[in-house]
Amino acid sequence: MIQSGIASLGMYDYPHTRAANTLLWSLIREQLGYGPTDLAHDKDPWAIWQSPNLVFSQTCGLPFRARLHDKVQLIGTPDYGLINCPAGYYNSVIVVSLASKIWDLKSLTDQSMAYNDGLSQSGWAAPQALLKKANIPFETGPCTGSHKASAQVVVSGDADFAAIDALTWEMLCVHFSEVTSKLRVLARTVPTPALPYITSMPQDAALIANAVDNAIKSLPAKARETLHLKGLVRLAPSAYLGIPLPIAP
Repeated sequence: MIQSGIASLGMYDYPHTRAANTLLWSLIREQLGYGPTDLAHDKDPWAIWQSPNLVFSQTCGLPFRARLHDKVQLIGTPDYGLINCPAGYYNSVIVVSLASKIWDLKSLTDQSMAYNDGLSQSGWAAPQALLKKANIPFETGPCTGSHKASAQVVVSGDADFAAIDALTWEMLCVHFSEVTSKLRVLARTVPTPALPYITSMPQDAALIANAVDNAIKSLPAKARETLHLKGLVRLAPSAYLGIPLPIAP
């Protein structure tokens, strides 16, 4: 088996998911017959995504449509079986403090929103689109660097609300309940295509998609449960590219 290239699964890379992600990649690699032995961790995601040696990775929908769609190939989209979302789609939960007097979207008027990254579909683009459609102006709060940190900032009172990837929220409610128990879900954003799997232009994307599909199906139930993985959906790039780009923070 050829041990070359780069592979990563950094978008949901938490202590409780690392072993399951490692197993998923090993099964994909076994199906492919090539690829790096280990997943890349703690490396610049943009360097990984744009590497000509990229075999397999996962990015966010906003980076894909804003900067990557003409530099990488779309492999497919994982289905996480999220509430009120079509297969292969996800949304964000808008959370406020339990002590907050914000009880509906209109109450978010002129309130401050913490966000994890200005190129995050779930943390920035999705809530901005929802509030823009509802004609609700808001203040741009702190850029936190992660959904977990955004949750902490709302609890501490340094921001009034935040939008958190629905899958991350489910995981945080189990593994970070000391903070999430101090928050409540105010609303959910409109579903958009979930975080896509990508590969570099020289790769055979169809071959990799089949390998990923088979790997997910052969993943032990416990690992699939840990990753919330239901299967692979073959969405077209147009499903992502048809969503308007947000105004930058």
